[in-house]
Amino acid sequence: MRTLQGTIVSDKMQKTRVVSIVRLHKHPRYQKYYKVTTRLKAHDEKNEYKTGDKVTIRETKPLSKDKRWVIVGKV
Repeated sequence: MRTLQGTIVSDKMQKTRVVSIVRLHKHPRYQKYYKVTTRLKAHDEKNEYKTGDKVTIRETKPLSKDKRWVIVGKV
């Protein structure tokens, strides 16, 4: 299973957090790096993580229509 690190950008849902993953991508022609942001929904059973926390998330079976990740812990 994949594990990723990111920052929580939304905690408005119950038991769900939106985690922003930032990675660098290289432009094929200009050879310059730019940021690509991916927003993933992750499960938080106890509602213990808040906006701004840096967390580690792990891939899991589908929990709902959009949720396929679980928060493992803080970084």
